[in-house]
Amino acid sequence: MAYWLAPAGRAQERIFIKRFAPPYWTVNFPRPMMAGIVTIAPDALRVEAVFHGSGDLAGLIWEAEDKWSHPLLAYETARDFRHCVLRFRWRSEGLKPLDAVDGPTLTIEGRDQSGAPRSWYVRLWNYAQGSPEDATVTLDFGDLKGGFALPAEADPVWAGDVDRLFLSLVPPGYDRGSTPFEQAREGWVELSGIGCDGSGSVLSVGDVMVPEHGLSIATGYDDGYNQTPERLVRQIHALGYRGDILHYVGMSHYFRLARDGSELLATLEGGPLNGPCAAWHRDFAARAKAMGLGIIWSLSYELFDAHCPEGWKQRAANGDPALTGWEPPSTLLSPAHGEAMAYLQAVGRAFVAIGREAGLAPKFQVGEPWWWIMPADGRICLYDEAAKAAFGGDPVAIADMREPLDAAQKALLDQAGGLLAASTAALCAAVRDEAPGAVTHLLAYLPTVLDPLMPEARRANMPTGWAKPAFDLLQLEDYDWVTEGRSARTGQGVAAASARLGYAAGEQHYLSGFVLRAEDAAAHWPRIEAAARAGQARGAAAVFVWAWPQVARDGFTTFDLEGEGDMQAFDDVLFPLAIGREASVAPAFSTQIVESLSGHERRSSDWADARLGFDAGPGVRSEGDLVELIAFFRARRGAARAFRFTDPFDHQSGPPGQAVTAIDQRLGTGDGVTSQFQLGKSYGAGADAQRRIITRPVAGSIRVAIDGVEQAGGWSHAGLGVIAFDEPPGEGAVLTCGYRFDVPVRFAEDRLEINRATFAAGEAPSVPLIEVRA
Repeated sequence: MAYWLAPAGRAQERIFIKRFAPPYWTVNFPRPMMAGIVTIAPDALRVEAVFHGSGDLAGLIWEAEDKWSHPLLAYETARDFRHCVLRFRWRSEGLKPLDAVDGPTLTIEGRDQSGAPRSWYVRLWNYAQGSPEDATVTLDFGDLKGGFALPAEADPVWAGDVDRLFLSLVPPGYDRGSTPFEQAREGWVELSGIGCDGSGSVLSVGDVMVPEHGLSIATGYDDGYNQTPERLVRQIHALGYRGDILHYVGMSHYFRLARDGSELLATLEGGPLNGPCAAWHRDFAARAKAMGLGIIWSLSYELFDAHCPEGWKQRAANGDPALTGWEPPSTLLSPAHGEAMAYLQAVGRAFVAIGREAGLAPKFQVGEPWWWIMPADGRICLYDEAAKAAFGGDPVAIADMREPLDAAQKALLDQAGGLLAASTAALCAAVRDEAPGAVTHLLAYLPTVLDPLMPEARRANMPTGWAKPAFDLLQLEDYDWVTEGRSARTGQGVAAASARLGYAAGEQHYLSGFVLRAEDAAAHWPRIEAAARAGQARGAAAVFVWAWPQVARDGFTTFDLEGEGDMQAFDDVLFPLAIGREASVAPAFSTQIVESLSGHERRSSDWADARLGFDAGPGVRSEGDLVELIAFFRARRGAARAFRFTDPFDHQSGPPGQAVTAIDQRLGTGDGVTSQFQLGKSYGAGADAQRRIITRPVAGSIRVAIDGVEQAGGWSHAGLGVIAFDEPPGEGAVLTCGYRFDVPVRFAEDRLEINRATFAAGEAPSVPLIEVRA
């Protein structure tokens, strides 16, 4: 595989859309109100909104620059709107009507003819025909005037340098103030028959279709609520992501709110999901289904702190609530609090019901459920009132999880782990009650759960009650280790989680990467892509890139350049050793030779390394071998799936017949920064040596030395022959290694022809194998 951080669209395929095409509008609004946008026809969109106060205002937005799409799929930036005429039918309910003061107003933000920043305010009613809640609106940007009353207050618009259009949507009680509404007020607007005419009405837009590459994508509603599901799902599919979308339903936008005194708190009254959220997700599920994509609904124990009832929160021993580092913060729900857990169960049921109604197979993830540990000082939040009651009323204090713990403190952590496991089991049971047969997933964040500074944290946050078969699939995430270049910890963490919970590689998913800051993109994406490859090499059933907003922001584009799908179709099994031992081998290069009229040659080598071919037929000596060979061939589905093969002539780092040592081959030179090094074997000496990449070392055979001193620890095999050091080797350190290795191969043909009569006469069958690049 390979990747590219694509800049703004250049030479890729492009098509054309009409300016103001419905999928590309967005919405925005202040907390605590909520709004959502969906497309309801090729020329129509619908916005639903929930208002909680007299100052709530939502904006339906068109931006001259496409800031939300992946660069390869974005529409062109065109700031001159003067040669455009926009028409649409307006229908609304529960909003201030078109003819009201503070009714729907089009704000045009940009610059005037002199280049000075300027905004114009265009009252839609001045350009409408029909009733205040059902009218046809026509906006000619070449002849448009702001102001409330025309012509008396006319403010001519110069639309030659526009940044964005902002169409305001407000409730009937809107007064630009801060008076809370006793009950939430809902409203909607539909723009249909959207059309744009004029010489400036057409925009080019990227039309790439990246081939399938074997990776899946993760999304989050808190990051995508402002966009149409049509836009998101179309881009995910176009960029080659397949399988399931891992969709985090979020912690700050899905809930329904009810007033409790001066506070707005999450509630189940009227249902767990607010109207805009439910409408958005119904459309999201339908569009995923239409594209052949599934959805794993991900729900965490995290909730936006400002709207979380105080009794639901996990707390430290001194009563401090469990608050994350996000701004504004989220909090963690207590697994011991019955009402909080009943709330999560209702939310989980609501989302899988939406998926079921769309015809999707029900899949649900419990996302990073844990007892919060304060990052600054190691306090664990086991002491909310519900938890204390569950732990006997006066649980032993744990002041700092980084300090050694006594038997009573460890017992408390075990008790907390049991309570957490019981809560996740109840959540999954509720989901299965709503959608029988739902496939359940558990997501664990390894850098926190397996923090080496807090070795006992796993008692509470990776309880043995999660062991197989508590969930159908175990999902592991480790983006801190990945972006810090600590791939050795990934290997160790995956191994530790697998051993503790008992899920095999094929029963695991892996989530690779997260680039929080755009300035880190160039440094972090190579590590994320490498971690995704390693996850596939480990045999994970699915590998997800986390998350879509960063993929779109940074232009991350990944490809499977091998063309054979080797990473997705490799069985980590060895060709029957006894049969393979007598195989013949044929290394081959690809060289282009051009001969001149004078007889001189110009030679160009296409391959940096030989590609091996084998014929395993000579090793077939008995009918028992034939039976074993046929069974192995069928299990590989002919040429479809690759496997390990031991080259009888070349299968270790040192000379044949000699023991492997830690100084057989050069691994690399330390620079104090790099922590990963690729195994390789050199043929020849000096600058002309041909270096072969080794991707399938034999487990347990690798030995590593630094400056000639063998290292018993401090490194691990991260997969595909990559040696990952816990800490980067120092500047100038000479790294060497030794190992035994296999060759990744496949059957060269989909047909295996064996004749019993000729075999009995002593003729060996032909069993050609070909090396794959993996």
